[in-house]
Amino acid sequence: MDEALAERLRGSGLKAMHLGGRELLPIVQGGMGVGVSAHHLAGTVAAMGGVGTLSAVDARRHHPDLMARTEGLSSRIGQDEDTRKQVDAANREAVAREIRAARECSQGHGLIAMNVMRAVSDYAGYVTASLEAGVDAVVVGAGLPLDLPDLAQDHPNALLIPILSDARGVQLIVKKWERKKRLPDAIVIEHPRLAGGHLGAAKIADLNDPRFDFERVIPESLAFLRSAGFEKDIPLIAAGGIRSHADIQRVQNLGAAGVQLGTPFAVTLEGDAHPEFKRVLAEARDEDMVEFTSVAGLPARAVGTPWLKAYLKIEDRLQSVVHAKNRCTKAFDCLAQCGLRDGLTGWGQFCIDNQLAAALRGDVKKGLFFRGVGELPFGSQIRSVRELMERLLTPAAALHMV
Repeated sequence: MDEALAERLRGSGLKAMHLGGRELLPIVQGGMGVGVSAHHLAGTVAAMGGVGTLSAVDARRHHPDLMARTEGLSSRIGQDEDTRKQVDAANREAVAREIRAARECSQGHGLIAMNVMRAVSDYAGYVTASLEAGVDAVVVGAGLPLDLPDLAQDHPNALLIPILSDARGVQLIVKKWERKKRLPDAIVIEHPRLAGGHLGAAKIADLNDPRFDFERVIPESLAFLRSAGFEKDIPLIAAGGIRSHADIQRVQNLGAAGVQLGTPFAVTLEGDAHPEFKRVLAEARDEDMVEFTSVAGLPARAVGTPWLKAYLKIEDRLQSVVHAKNRCTKAFDCLAQCGLRDGLTGWGQFCIDNQLAAALRGDVKKGLFFRGVGELPFGSQIRSVRELMERLLTPAAALHMV
C-alpha cells in the first residue's frame, strides 16, 4: 500500500479491506469496457494499494497489431466461424498482455482483477485466459456465474468475485458454490439505480425496487452469511453512486468491507479512454442520464448523447420489425444473446461493440457513454488517480480545511 495513502487511511476513520491475504485500501476500481479500464488505469490503482480492474471485453482495442490482424474479417461472408475464432484469439491474447502490463505498473502492490461479463459469448475463454495469465482476481457480472468455480478449479489461489444486486442472489451463489466446495472470495453488491452500464435488474421498472438499497441488501446478506458461518470469509463491496468519504463511511457502517467506483476513475488522467470520453462523462449531470434496454437484454444507464437520443426515437420502429439476422453484423458474436443478431423483441437493436468502441475513441456523435449517477468528486475537472484516492480517504471537514 502506498505509504502516504496508508497514513491518510489511518486518519480517515475508514477501515482497510482485507482480501486475498492482503491489507488494501477499501477502494476497488470497477471494470469498464470496451477498453475504458485497461492496464494504465488498473495498474495505477493497484500500485497505490487498491484493487485495479481490467475489462476483458474486446480488449484488442488497445493493441494496434491485434486490431490489424483482425481488420476486415467481418466482411468475409461465409467464413463467420473462422472470423469468430480469430477475433476471440486476439482478445484472449490482449487479455494476457493487459494483465502483464498492469502487473508491471503496479510493482506488486494491491491486486489486479479482470472483469468478465457472463453475457459475452467467449466468457469461459476470457476467464481461462485471465487465470492462465496469473490475474489475482476474476470479477463476473451481467449474469449469474454459477460455473465460475468449475472454470477456476485449476487455479485455487485466484480470487473469485461475483457481482450481484440483492440478497437473494447472494444466497443463491453462495449455496451453489458451496456445493462445488468453493466460496466467493468477496461479493460486489451493485445498486442498479446508481450504477452505470449494464444494470443488475430484470427490467427498467425494477431499478427503484427497495430490495436493492444498500441499507437493506447489505444487512440481509450479512445475516445470511452469518447464519451460514461465512460472515468473516466473504467481504461485501458496495458499488454504485459512491462519490465521497461519507459514502464509504456509510456503507462500511452497514457492514461493507469496501466500495467499488467506476465513473470517477474513468475520468482520471490515467483512465485509458480518449480525453473527449472523459470530458463527456465529467460534464454530464444526472438529468442527462438515459435508462434504456441494452442489446444484451439488460437495463442500462448512459449519457444521453446524440447517438443514443436518435436511437431511442426510432427504437419502437426497429422493435416492430425485429427478425433474426442469423449472423452478427461484424461476424464477431461478442454477446451470447444479442437483441440485434437474434431478433429479440424488447431487447436493444444496435451493435453495442460499435457504439462502445466509438465512445472509447471519444466520438460523441456515435458513442455510447455509460455513466453512473451523482456528481463526481472533482466536478468536471480531470484529475489524477492519486488525487481521487486522497479525496475519497479524506473526511469532508478536513477537505474544507485544506
